[in-house]
Parts: sequence; C-alpha cells; structure tokens
Amino acid sequence: MRQCDVLIVGAGPTGLVLALWLTRLGVKVRLVDKTAEPGTTSRALAVQARTLELYRQLDLADAVVAKGHRVPAANFWLGGERKARFPLAAIGEGLTPYPFMLIFPQDEHERLLIARLEALNGAVERRTELISFTERSDGILARLRGPDGAEQDCEAGYIIGCDGARSTVRETIGAGFPGGTYRQLFYVADVDASGPALNGELHVDLDEADFVAVFPLAGKGRARLIGTVRDERADRADTLTFADVSNHAIAHMKIEVAAVNWFSTYHVHHRVTRHFRKGRAFLAGDAAHIHSPAGGQGMNTGIGDAINLAWKLAAVVAGRAKESLLDTYEAERIGFARRLVATTDRAFTFATSEGRLAQFVRTRLAPIVIPAAFRLAAVRHLAFRTVSQTMLNYRGGPLSRGSAGAVHGGDRLPWVKNEAADNFASLDAIDWQVHVYGSAGAPLVSWCAQENLRLQVFPWRPDYAAAGLVRDAIYLLRPDTYVALADIGGNPDALARYFRDQGVRLKHANDVVTPAA
Repeated sequence: MRQCDVLIVGAGPTGLVLALWLTRLGVKVRLVDKTAEPGTTSRALAVQARTLELYRQLDLADAVVAKGHRVPAANFWLGGERKARFPLAAIGEGLTPYPFMLIFPQDEHERLLIARLEALNGAVERRTELISFTERSDGILARLRGPDGAEQDCEAGYIIGCDGARSTVRETIGAGFPGGTYRQLFYVADVDASGPALNGELHVDLDEADFVAVFPLAGKGRARLIGTVRDERADRADTLTFADVSNHAIAHMKIEVAAVNWFSTYHVHHRVTRHFRKGRAFLAGDAAHIHSPAGGQGMNTGIGDAINLAWKLAAVVAGRAKESLLDTYEAERIGFARRLVATTDRAFTFATSEGRLAQFVRTRLAPIVIPAAFRLAAVRHLAFRTVSQTMLNYRGGPLSRGSAGAVHGGDRLPWVKNEAADNFASLDAIDWQVHVYGSAGAPLVSWCAQENLRLQVFPWRPDYAAAGLVRDAIYLLRPDTYVALADIGGNPDALARYFRDQGVRLKHANDVVTPAA
C-alpha cells in the first residue's frame, strides 16, 4: 500500500502551498524538509495581488494582508536627496480586490502557512532528507534519511520537487538547469533604524550601478535593506559584514541604524529547467526556475506553480481525470517561467549596468520619466498588471478554449464588484464552476444541476460589458479560477464537449473514488 498519494520534498512557500491545497482537496500528502526548523531569515518580500486572489480559496488572503505592510509610495534618491516620489497605495484600483503593493517577509509567510497546514492536521517532517528515488509503473519509491540518521523507504503515487536551486529531484530526473549567474554579490539586512527613508515607503538609490533599496516592514522603524556589491568586496562573501556595505545606504539615504537583526549575502542566478515533469516526478518553485529579485516575482511564481499543479493532481488521484491532465502543468507554467526570467534579467541588467548611458538613464531620465508616466492611469494599470501577475494567462494552452468578448479561454476572469455583487466571491471554492452575466437558459440550468456543476448567474449590468464580458455567454472556470472555456452561445453542449475532450469527470455526491494507477 502507498504511504501517501504525493510526496513533497521541500517546505518553503511552494511546498507548503502545494501541501495545503492538496490536503484541502483530500489528497494524502507527505511533506519532508531537511532543515531542522523553518527559516528565520528570507529574501522574498512581496506578495502579489494574484497570489492574494488565489489565497482566498483557503481563507489566507485576509490574514496575509493583516500581517503585512501596504507600501504607500516609492521614492528615488540621488546625491543624498529624495528626488522623486510616486504613489502606490491604489495603483491597481478597479483591477483586483488587492490593488496595492504588499510586503510580507517570507519567514513570517512560512510560519502562517505552517500554522494553516497544522490546522488541517498536516505537518512538516523536519530533518528528513530525500536521498534518492526510482519510478515504478504504479508510483515512486523514495529513500529518505530521518532525524536519527536511519534510512527508510516511502512509497507514493507522485513526487514533487520543491527543494530549491540545488534540487535532488531535478538532478535525479536529469532535467538540467541552464542559465547563468549574476556577477554581483547581493546582501540583505534586517534592521531597526530611523531617518527619512524609514517612513514606511519604498526607497531606491539611483546614484551608482550598485543597487540599494529600503523595503519597509510592518512596525515602526523596521526595514529590509537589499543591495549589491561588485568590487573586490564581492570576492570575500563569506567574511563580509554589514559594516562593509552599510556606508552606501547610510551616507546616501541618511539612515541611522540602531540594530542589525540579521545580515546575509548571496549570489543570484537566472535559470529555468528544461522540463517541469518527467513521469511521476514534478518540479516547482526554485527547483524549476530562479531569477533576479527584480519585481518580487520569485516566491509568487512558485506559489502559482503549486496551485496550478494541485488541482490537477487531486483530480487524477481521485480518478476524475486522465493522467494526461498532468501534462498541462509543464505546458502552462514553463513558458511563463522562461518569459519571466528573460524579463527580470533584462530589467536587472540594465538597472545595474555601468557606463555613461546607463548612468544618464538612471540619474537623469528615470526620476523624471517614471513619476510622470505613473500619472497616466493606463501606465499605472499596465505596470501593476505586469508585476502583480494578474496579466498572466494560459491562452492557447491545452486546457483553454474559445472566447467571448475580450475574455479568452486561459484568461484570469476580470474582477467586477458593484452594489449588487462581487463576481470573485464564489471563487473561494476549489472546484469547477460556470459564470453567466445576464441570464442562463433553462437547458444550461438543468445541465449544471444534473452534473453538479456550480452555476453563478449575475443579472446584467453595463460594468460587465466594460470589463470585456458578454451578455448571456458561458464562462467555465477551472478550480484555480482561470477561464477554461468562453462560449458566446450559452449552450450546455459546449460544456459537455469540453469535459469530454479533456477527459475530466465532474464530482458527484455519490461518487466512489477510483484512484489512478
């Protein structure tokens, strides 16, 4: 007998989110991590709007927002003076329930996820390391080393590598990790400090090619300094201290540091594995892709991997979908990861480039052009949608069909909230559902009731048209809330054909679970 349906290796945010979603969906999970305790230091800070939207499915969004810090504005510094400021408090207003930039450090984030997993009777098995695994026709056999040094076998249906940049799972399946390493040495420091740059806003120094930013944390005078070093100091990363790098921030942004709570240095890579899946083994998060911290994308992308994979695994394990559904994980996520790595690489390389042109753009153009551009709603919305990952879509993917108005299969559903309804309210369910804006015909109502498919009907209003939705069209939503099918005809035959073609069977109250082989 299998000990678990899914063995997850690595209990960072990606592994924890995957374990949470799978546990909630009734999948038997084992989550192991070789560390003795959760991380107490972290580099990831931003929680993007799309992550918060998805977190509503497990009632996590409100807790993250309450514990985090909303950044009201960003500032550019030059020559020891603040030269530009542009507001961020409602930069995505009208686009999402979470139109702001939120800072919630990864270590605190992980503690919240662990607490929620434990509330579902899940746990992280600490000081438990994956040694090796082999795939068999009916599952995988993993060799684990426990806290006492003794080795044991674990039988599982699938193994998911959420085990970071040095992933044992990735090495075992031979997926490779092509890419490169930035020559700069990064440092991060958690400080208690005072000064004009400790006002709860984001501050970036543009004076030199060495990047320095001050990220506010919840609580007065708390901040995280992130910067780069490229001179001879970068060659002695193991002995570098905060005193070796702090003069830049202190002199240029007038920061008075009262205490350094922790300090660390690290190198950053830009890499994407060649494959996110091989047989019954999958890769997610940093095991699959790593990149520049520009834009706060890394942790959020790993969480997106986990949620994309979770509902598909749950459907296959329960026997409600063909094994081929799992092929769509790589098809949908690897393209986004490649584009993200390329984009963040270009942005970071240009922002830290040396030379007269780069310096001119940083010190002369950026402080003028960026704040001026952000006065335009179209620019603000484009910037927000890009960084917040609300623009991410799976158009043209294997699970995406049709279009109705501006909405295509694979899109994130546009958010519309008015005095009558919030169309995201039903998205807390991790299941298939249909949205109709206008009225639903009797055949559609009958078919959805017969198939136990949730149907949400929103009486027509002009703001739905403004969002790109079509009156009386069918919008079939996947368990991860992306649009699977958009059909202007409103005919249930389109739904029946979609589920038949995809090999997915809807869940019924009298179902007997037939696990996948």
